[in-house]
Amino acid sequence: MLSRTNLLAAATFSGFVTHVYAVPFGNHSSPTCRLLPTDAAWPTEHEWSVFNRSVDGQLIVGKPLAEMCHGESFLESVCTTTRESYNLTMPYFDDPVTVMSPLWLNESCSPYTAPSASCTLGNLASYAVNVSSASDVQTAVKFAKKKNIRVSVKNTGHDYLGRSTGKGSLALWTHNLKDISFSNYTSAHYNGPAVKLGAGVQAFEVYESASRHGLRVTGGYCPTVGLAGGWVSGGGHGALGSLYGLGTDNTLEYEVVTTEGKHLVASPSENSDLFWAMNGGGSAYAIVISQTTRAHPDGPVAGVEMTFTNTGDDDAYWAAVEAWQRQLLVFDQIPGFNTFWGFSDRFFELYFSTLPDATEGAIADAFNPFIETLKKLGLQYTYSTSGMPTYHEHFTHYNPDLPYGDYTTNNNIGGRLIQRKAVQDNLPSLMATFRNITTKNPTHPFRVNGIANNVTHARIGNRPGDNVVLPAWRDSLYWLNMDVYFDLDGPISVVEDLQAEMNVNQDLLKALTPGGGAYINEATFDNPDWKNDYFGENYPKLLAVKEKYDPAFLLYGSASVGSDRVKPDNEGRLCRSN
Repeated sequence: MLSRTNLLAAATFSGFVTHVYAVPFGNHSSPTCRLLPTDAAWPTEHEWSVFNRSVDGQLIVGKPLAEMCHGESFLESVCTTTRESYNLTMPYFDDPVTVMSPLWLNESCSPYTAPSASCTLGNLASYAVNVSSASDVQTAVKFAKKKNIRVSVKNTGHDYLGRSTGKGSLALWTHNLKDISFSNYTSAHYNGPAVKLGAGVQAFEVYESASRHGLRVTGGYCPTVGLAGGWVSGGGHGALGSLYGLGTDNTLEYEVVTTEGKHLVASPSENSDLFWAMNGGGSAYAIVISQTTRAHPDGPVAGVEMTFTNTGDDDAYWAAVEAWQRQLLVFDQIPGFNTFWGFSDRFFELYFSTLPDATEGAIADAFNPFIETLKKLGLQYTYSTSGMPTYHEHFTHYNPDLPYGDYTTNNNIGGRLIQRKAVQDNLPSLMATFRNITTKNPTHPFRVNGIANNVTHARIGNRPGDNVVLPAWRDSLYWLNMDVYFDLDGPISVVEDLQAEMNVNQDLLKALTPGGGAYINEATFDNPDWKNDYFGENYPKLLAVKEKYDPAFLLYGSASVGSDRVKPDNEGRLCRSN
């Protein structure tokens, strides 16, 4: 926890509230709306102090990450440090309320603006509870419901849809739930090695821990993503997907607290409807305390990294990109074969490929035909293979900057699942769309990335309906995401314009993939067809589960199940819709 986040007992409440919410809204509150700090019924200092004692002093006043760059709080040395690290992921993990997405930060308190510029919380939570147990969540939920306060849940702050924040909310900060325990799990549905992960555990932590136990666990590419919450609730892709499936295909049970204050286990045999909904149906049903997931015997892993460059011959370059698309259909037939790659109109990079339980020679044999294609096209390329004794060593080899990696926060993202038939039957149209997307905005060029995993039921060994992950995943050759980067010290209007362009690009891909969908964790919050694209035919049943376990709709996130029943008003107050 950063030292700048003070416990409530040490905070000056009146000064904080006056500084952040300078313009009152009057007595606008309504019984159909959650309160904001400017509403007359907002809890008093005394009520917050009593609540703080009920959670053992773990209540934290929400403050913007760049607060020390403005007003009476200004401190040049601290502001310089904040500015230098603002684009990195690390500062956001240890902050109880600040999220990574510049779109959701909305320039409300920027380290790049003048000390005299406005600094407010904006979309961020007003308070946070540093959760250390299920009872903390139970107490916080009870208080929030009694006082009519919005609730948000934050672990790392990795979220492009704004689901881990909320203006005027009480944040449940689960990042410090770091327990990792391995066991031999026994149930009617699975018998074998498993790992129980606290809600705050990040991918790099479990990869290393599993390796020490002779095991590997499926998780995200980004080493700092939290596995037990948003990652798995959206499906959860990773480098081991072609062998073990998505994160949802591996989950055995969840430990949760509902908004009714019940501490439950959700599994295929206990509260099975809740387990089904949480296992790929989004994150707005209950608050996760822990997740138990399958672990798998470790072993050797082969890998490849590769680049090729457009040095001026556009035809040759795009012919290679097209050949790569066809090559993916070949790789798709090899059990366990995964690729993670991206390209612009100038440069293609295979970040790394993963083939578990195989030799370096085997993956080289699989790649040789494509390398020959690059040679024939006369393209400049780099290519290397590897063979590592464990998955953790393989992952570390291709992510040398662990634990945080080289990920930054100054980007927007969106995408579409690309079906096998789109590549098999409509590749010329797909290639034309790729060229359009990557060339039409030279000021802020869009990059196309792909994560190719065969997660068909036949490959993974499960059946339709075993979990609620979007069915389009099973028909996809790869998940395509687009990213676009911008300067953090630029105007928020640039970020908003790029978000609008991202939706346009998603629609271009949607026209080529009828009946498909998207991975909600890397999609856009303002997609008008979000119900179909993110949840598909499962949406009505998911809504019924939402109504059962969260009848007050206390948990809200844009483009989440039931989110059209609750909307922010003009001041950001969360209100029930008619």
